[in-house]
Amino acid sequence: MTDFPELAQLRALAEPEKAAQAADYHKTPREYLGVAVPVIDELARGWRDGLDLPARLDLASRLWDSDIHEGRVAAAKLLTQARIRPDDAVWQLIAGWVPQFDGWAIADHVMKAGEKRLVADPARLDEVQGWLEHPDFWVRRAALVGTLPWTRIRNPKPADLAQREQVLGWLSRLADDRENFIQKAIGWWLRDLSKHDPQRVRDWLAADGARLKPYARREASRWLPENRKDQPE
Repeated sequence: MTDFPELAQLRALAEPEKAAQAADYHKTPREYLGVAVPVIDELARGWRDGLDLPARLDLASRLWDSDIHEGRVAAAKLLTQARIRPDDAVWQLIAGWVPQFDGWAIADHVMKAGEKRLVADPARLDEVQGWLEHPDFWVRRAALVGTLPWTRIRNPKPADLAQREQVLGWLSRLADDRENFIQKAIGWWLRDLSKHDPQRVRDWLAADGARLKPYARREASRWLPENRKDQPE
């Protein structure tokens, strides 16, 4: 595709040696520029500040469609913002990218933007629940990564608790999924929740923990108080 100014800015920062290392590390076949994430984030913030929402969505779409690793990261960064009104078009764009996930790094950057939209409108959890049945494990994993904010609420309200229980039900549905990325995501979700509600994690593990692979079960319980003696966080 023909470069546009923002993509040309990214290309101007390319470091071939780091690009080769990134390609080897991520292993997903696409173009890499070797630009560090903090640099991409700074660029995206500058672009975002100078654009209205329709223009930002257009730029994010073009960066995503470049299929350049750093371009897709930048697309996600453009949309990673807590307060966006109206945000239906933003959510639709993010959700439309999810079936294209093919690696954890881009998926995680996109779902960081996605989780902001889920927190802004938890009714979208019903749409995300449909991802659990998707044949692509990256889509199933996105449902768990995007709902991590529900593990971190210090003083949950009744609605927060109901939403958390909804996702804990998803973990139970996916506990028999043998894909390692799903097992790891379940372990991380429960591990993070254990910092704020250790008893709920104990209860979940008592009911469903035996269905997890051993390493996922260990990860889920790693931050429980009884397992953290003399261990750094």
